Amino acid sequence: MKELWTKEEAEYHGRYFDFPLVKSYPKPAQTPHPPVILGGMAKNVLPRIVSCADGWLPNRVTPSEVEESRKKLDAMAAEAGRDPKSITISVYGQAPERDIVQSLLNAGADRVVVRPEHVETEKEMEEQLERMADAVLR
Repeated sequence: MKELWTKEEAEYHGRYFDFPLVKSYPKPAQTPHPPVILGGMAKNVLPRIVSCADGWLPNRVTPSEVEESRKKLDAMAAEAGRDPKSITISVYGQAPERDIVQSLLNAGADRVVVRPEHVETEKEMEEQLERMADAVLR
């Protein structure tokens, strides 16, 4: 994907996918390219992030899991000759509670996405988002 986004023409011949020399337009507005973010908690996700991605998107993790994974990512990145700060952690799926959000940020997350509950109407969503803003931001 990065080659499609950054080069005039690209081709790929891999284990599972194969495509000949192609052109891809329009190119992304972000430079050098949009971030490649991998999710999941599989044991091989952190090495994959270090080798080919820009960030990690874990779902509903604890602060201790974030802290432990941040340390692992930093060590693996340094070992690979990569700046550890080039890898972000964006936690999602958390409850809209200030203490939880702050604990995740303190543990090494760069951002935390809180989840709204399902509602039926726009008015209910507006009210819920106001409550979430009060709980987390204000």
